[in-house]
Amino acid sequence: MAEFSGELATCEALEQVADRLPHTAADFAALGLTGVEFAAFSTRHPGGLASDLAELRSPQLVSEFGRLYRVDGGSLFARLDVGRPLPFADRSVDWVYAEHLIEHIPLPVAVGWLREVRRILRPGGTLRLTTPDLAQYIEGYQDSRDGFFKRHRRRLKLMRVGPPMPERKAFMLNQIFYHYGHRWIYDEAELRHALTSAGFADRNIHRAGYQQGARADLAALDTTFRSDETIYLEAVA
Repeated sequence: MAEFSGELATCEALEQVADRLPHTAADFAALGLTGVEFAAFSTRHPGGLASDLAELRSPQLVSEFGRLYRVDGGSLFARLDVGRPLPFADRSVDWVYAEHLIEHIPLPVAVGWLREVRRILRPGGTLRLTTPDLAQYIEGYQDSRDGFFKRHRRRLKLMRVGPPMPERKAFMLNQIFYHYGHRWIYDEAELRHALTSAGFADRNIHRAGYQQGARADLAALDTTFRSDETIYLEAVA
């Protein structure tokens, strides 16, 4: 996984656009940005700022905190640490998207990050959050036909992601906790707990589906190879 992640953290061309990040809603608008995608070195959203904790490298340049970059002539990128206050003003963005990030940080850090996300969202702004669904893994373990685990092993093998997956149910259940740098695995109730602890109202949290949700532009960011194991939730500030 370290090798796989290292390959993702490289690009052909990295251009520094500014020596500071956008802060206010006006700053974001001036750059044509409407929201932030976390855990992404680039984003397919035309109004998205991609971000990741890890440094992004090109043959000529390595990204640094506090500076704004353009990746391969396309989307804008900034290094952000979700364990620290986000460097953006209150109500500065319309949306936030995070695919398979929250399981990589301890629960208290996750709640702190979600609290920051709620702070930077404008009223009515949307957070779309995806993560491995613990309920699917438990159901897969109990399934005598091994349906979910069989499909998941096949998908990971085709994508060449993760370690070899032996046909042992205990291994399949354990790997979602102990591989990939995961720190906390969620079902819907646990994800709702994290979101409500961060200040989102439970009535404003809704289950969504793969590439389906209240905002089609955010749902379109979902990637296919994770869809079989993923829970999708949207929360409105």
